[in-house]
Amino acid sequence: MKKIEAIIRPSRLEEVKEALGKFGIHGMTVTHVTGCGLQKGKTEVYRGSQYTIDLLPKVKIEIIIRDSSLEEVVEVILNHARTGHIGDGKIFIYPVEEAIRIRTGERGEEAI
Repeated sequence: MKKIEAIIRPSRLEEVKEALGKFGIHGMTVTHVTGCGLQKGKTEVYRGSQYTIDLLPKVKIEIIIRDSSLEEVVEVILNHARTGHIGDGKIFIYPVEEAIRIRTGERGEEAI
């Protein structure tokens, strides 16, 4: 099993979520986060004063999938989160040793 963490623009969340649902991925954790990378924030003017906002709002999607679905799920996220501009986000992939469904006690891939 693999864990995919995708940090994307908040405006792309619904499109990515819908695409993952069509692919058969319905279980996910979505967290609103702030961060910075190459985008390095932005400068805004408020009441005549200039402010630099270093941490920008992003959304982190976490899903656990079977190894066999990894490449297809990554492609779905890439195709629906990409705008072609700096700040589109990143995808991180981690191995998952075990998954256990608390309600039933199922383990491994049956639990996801």
